[in-house]
Amino acid sequence: MTEAIIFDCDGVLVDSEIVGLEDTAAFMRTKGFDWQAADLVRLFTGLRDDVFAAKLGDEYAKVLGRLPTEEEAAELFTTMIENRRHNRHQLQAVPGTAEMVSVLKELPFKRAVASSTRIQYLHDKLTRFDLWDDFAPHAYSAELVDHGKPAPDIFLYAAEKIEADPARCIVIEDSANGVSAGIAAGMTVWGFTGGGHCYAGHGNRLLEAGAVEVIENHGALQEKLTALAAA
Repeated sequence: MTEAIIFDCDGVLVDSEIVGLEDTAAFMRTKGFDWQAADLVRLFTGLRDDVFAAKLGDEYAKVLGRLPTEEEAAELFTTMIENRRHNRHQLQAVPGTAEMVSVLKELPFKRAVASSTRIQYLHDKLTRFDLWDDFAPHAYSAELVDHGKPAPDIFLYAAEKIEADPARCIVIEDSANGVSAGIAAGMTVWGFTGGGHCYAGHGNRLLEAGAVEVIENHGALQEKLTALAAA
């Protein structure tokens, strides 16, 4: 029996992964990367900043043909992130989020958010779209745990806080890294492709990472959660 639903934030509740994505890809090409927006999604979506920075450094080494200096790696990461955050005014909720959450609140499931985003940004995003009070105090940042996704730490932390058996939790995730984290936590994972960053083939990558199925939008998710509660 399902006990709890645990949501990622970015790309599931708030459509933030798409914000500034094309501009960022264009910037990265000026640094020698042969990347399009879809490559950024494939490589980095769902990662905590420290994991993101380490992976970016590895990719930069391939471009440079040598290890980047600490200064080079830090400058690239900082500029890349600032490029994305410069477009924060474009943030929107993922279509259908408010309606889905409204229905979820009437269902017999515990609920939480488990995000790679820093707590200050997580609070800002959820508050901006009137979602914070729907999950608080159970909206958790991976800053609270030792290891970010694809490690299971943040999902296990959220399950512990809401007193739910991980084996009875369903994770809603838009990234392969997040799917891997949910699987490692012993949870069932539903892939979600309702965010603007979900390009062709994204759902297949979520399935390959271990999602049991892929849900295309919040209308479909709402229907599945309602049916699950009635089963």
